Amino acid sequence: MRWALVKVALAVTAMVVVAFAVPLGLVVKELARDRAYSNAERQAATIGPVLAITTDRTQLERAVASAETGSGGRIGVHVPASGKNGRPAEIGSRRAPQADVAAAAKLGRAAISPVSGGSSLLQPTAVAAGIAVVEVFVPDEALTRGVATSWLVLAGVGLALVIGSVAVADRLGTRMVRPAERLAGAAHDLGRGRLGVRVPEDGPKELRSAASAFNAMADQVVQLLANERELAADLSHRLRTPLTVLRLNAASLGDSPAADQTRSAVEQLEREVDQIIRTAREQKAQTQQAAAVAGCDAAEVIHERMAFWSALAEDEGRTVRIAGADRPVRLPVARPDLAAALDAMLGNVFRHTPEGTAFAVDVHNAEEAVIVLVSDAGPGIADPDAALRRGHGGGGDGSTGLGLDIVRRLAESTGGDVRIGRSVLGGTEVRVWLALDGGRAPHGGRRGHRLRRTLRTRRRRAARTGT
Repeated sequence: MRWALVKVALAVTAMVVVAFAVPLGLVVKELARDRAYSNAERQAATIGPVLAITTDRTQLERAVASAETGSGGRIGVHVPASGKNGRPAEIGSRRAPQADVAAAAKLGRAAISPVSGGSSLLQPTAVAAGIAVVEVFVPDEALTRGVATSWLVLAGVGLALVIGSVAVADRLGTRMVRPAERLAGAAHDLGRGRLGVRVPEDGPKELRSAASAFNAMADQVVQLLANERELAADLSHRLRTPLTVLRLNAASLGDSPAADQTRSAVEQLEREVDQIIRTAREQKAQTQQAAAVAGCDAAEVIHERMAFWSALAEDEGRTVRIAGADRPVRLPVARPDLAAALDAMLGNVFRHTPEGTAFAVDVHNAEEAVIVLVSDAGPGIADPDAALRRGHGGGGDGSTGLGLDIVRRLAESTGGDVRIGRSVLGGTEVRVWLALDGGRAPHGGRRGHRLRRTLRTRRRRAARTGT
């Protein structure tokens, strides 16, 4: 596709350049010719006033010599004979044939006569004795002066246009082909069993849609495989009980060839069941690891869990707000883990704030981390650090720290952390920092302060507008 676009751009641009450059080159050539003859007419016009006053040879020679190109022998004056015994006079050099000079004098209008090395402009002028002809020689180089340079400039511009169009087409082709190549490579990797492969959703609209569909399909494949392996493990465990009964019954059969064969078959069946259980456990672990590597869309999970909790919020008269979850936000955590962490935080809001208390979920996508904020307008907590310590599993007195152990483990698995503070709404705010690159959350430094300031500004604006 990339080379096809380049070839199309090359062909189209070349045709456009030829269509415009060839006529423009001919126009440039004609303009140079007209300019040369216009200069010749101007030089002939400088001799005309002298001829109108006198036909004296000395004065005419002086006028020709004072002309721009007269000293170079390019101007000649053909004066007709005066009186019966007069003879025609020629000042300067004559290059045009006598017949062409006589024809120009007879017709009374300017004419061009081809001569060796160029052309001669024959300009008739009325004098007392008749019609005099001023001849101005125009060499070939004057007719084509500047044409070669103009053609080179046109060729350079045309070549630059062709190269530019090819570069732009190649760039556009790369932007179109690269997402398609990534999608094809991801499909091959998924076919080879790499369940954690996902495709960035970028490029043209159609390719973004295809990448989104591929990621959804891959998530579904992982979920189906997990369900299948869970079912296999469950069935294997269910077979353990009847196998135990068979083994006990086989042990009571006594000593006989049939009894020995039965006990051997039971032992073999038990070994096969054990192997199935071990394989199912290994594959389940691999599936969970692949799901964590593949990550999930935080915005999608948030909308899903908020849809679940919104029914209870409506019954209790709570106002709910979601911000920052209007576009996909990829996280390097498994979807069930993120859903469990959100349920833990939202469950605390419902459990420890009065009915009618508003709450909000905000998502901020930074360069190195994704921050999820769950805030409420409840009474708040007196000691956030103690509540967070209780979230480690050290207490169970009904405070807002309950359930934060799940959230803490999720954040620390990415290199992030959890903090509890007072929200803009007036109640408790649980801030979960999920690092995208496995690095620690930048609490200090210029970037951390700037990010916290941005979050505070967004929360204050949301609190003022009530959205």
